[in-house]
Amino acid sequence: MTDRLAYADGMGVDFGKQTVLVTGASAGIGAEFARQLAARGSRLVLVARRKDRLEELAEQLRATHRVAVHVVAADLAQPGIGERLAAEVAGFGVTSVVNNAGFGNFGAFHEEEPERLRQEVAVDVNAVVEISRAFIEPLRANGHGFLVNVASMAAHQATPWSSVYGATKAFVLSFTEGLWIESRGTGLRVMVLSPGATRTEFFEVSGSEDMAAGLRMQTAGEVVATAMRALDRRVTPVGVISGRMNRVLAFAGRHLASRAMGARMIGRMVQRS
Repeated sequence: MTDRLAYADGMGVDFGKQTVLVTGASAGIGAEFARQLAARGSRLVLVARRKDRLEELAEQLRATHRVAVHVVAADLAQPGIGERLAAEVAGFGVTSVVNNAGFGNFGAFHEEEPERLRQEVAVDVNAVVEISRAFIEPLRANGHGFLVNVASMAAHQATPWSSVYGATKAFVLSFTEGLWIESRGTGLRVMVLSPGATRTEFFEVSGSEDMAAGLRMQTAGEVVATAMRALDRRVTPVGVISGRMNRVLAFAGRHLASRAMGARMIGRMVQRS
């Protein structure tokens, strides 16, 4: 995934003309997307399970940036979420989507609770597919917005003890690269964002706080700024990796090591942590 896989469309996104739906917007990277988009004048539709947090964020954004913000409380693990969400916000004229919602589990696969794994796949994979499908036709018709799917550095190599999470993000990476090709010439910018370790609730939710203690982390603001800079460009890359060291590691994983070697390296890092 390099900047060579890109297309020219004349200028960057006009954020003041966008109505952006952001999933997982109650905290972390999703909330930061909402802040940075609102600062550029975008109208917002914020989606997450925790309505109280969404309402609090929406009030802040309305007061600070004078933009319209609509809140939708929804469980993205539910089947059919894409069609239901599209029907609920049909009157808002969504022109862009950020599929950010996701979570991971940490532990040996054979010890994980099956229901928790089903929820992980539902949110990290099914919801991304369903929401993308529900909105992509009007997004293509509008021809001036963007679809950003949030993957992870975990998409670029196997992740022992988070094997399902890594696999879901590898799906998001490959899925988005395919949509990027299919959307060329429509005016819709499609891009996948791969953050590395970021200071959010992720490690607490996944139960991997001990492992996170030794990691060098970016802020959510730094991660989202990477995506915004890419959308500002005349040439839109198929994907961006946030953080210079993460880009180096992804390059090394693709070109300097076998997949088996990469899996062993990640496995040893996790075990040491």
